[in-house]
Amino acid sequence: MSDYSLFYILLLMTTGLIAGVVNTLAGGGSNLTIPALMIMGMPPEIANATNRVGVFLQTLVAVKSFKKYDKLPTKGVLAILVPTLLGGILGAASASYMPNGLLKPVLLGAMVAMALLILLKPSTVMPPQGARVLNVSESPTAFLSLLGAGFYGGFVQAGVGFILLAALAGSLRYDLVRANALKMVCTGVFTAVALVIFIARNQIAWVPGLILASGTMVGAHFAVKLAINVSQRTLKLFLFFMTLFACTAALFI
Repeated sequence: MSDYSLFYILLLMTTGLIAGVVNTLAGGGSNLTIPALMIMGMPPEIANATNRVGVFLQTLVAVKSFKKYDKLPTKGVLAILVPTLLGGILGAASASYMPNGLLKPVLLGAMVAMALLILLKPSTVMPPQGARVLNVSESPTAFLSLLGAGFYGGFVQAGVGFILLAALAGSLRYDLVRANALKMVCTGVFTAVALVIFIARNQIAWVPGLILASGTMVGAHFAVKLAINVSQRTLKLFLFFMTLFACTAALFI
């Protein structure tokens, strides 16, 4: 993929901008960026790896902004990161070594599954009202959810934010703003691990990855300010239809 025309650059930056907003507010931005990279001719294993450049850099921007507005909880973060990091290592290794012929249908299937979860069971990412925040040790469900989220995020990334929100908001009972802040910390950690694996395997296309990242970073910066007031239902419906469209298009590439 050597044609870096103005149209190509603008398309990647625009897609990255939208993904940066979506990922920071809830999750699922990679449902747009991975198929976009694949549609433009990138092999699925390279698209999956290249996408992590933008994801990692946007998490740095988002975490810094959440901390600036005092919305980033620090108590219990280590206990949250341990299962997430372990799952991320296993997931990234699985994706990196999976045969090319299997990776594309698995990627697309995972994205469609997340779209259906968003549509059919939105309650999984909504915290109970007025409930006490729990530690990971008090919620075995949260530990397993974080482990699964880390694996899924290391493997495919697309839609992992919803799994993390289910663990952080649904199981540990953080409010959505703080759950989103912690979600970005978790995403940054397992994405960093995934990047190390993908770099070692020479699976990252740096030029399109950095172009995409320029958009995701801008999107993350502005999305933090919208995190409290955004309509989650509208966003989930938007993601559902965009995911199906992108995956359908990628099937014919």
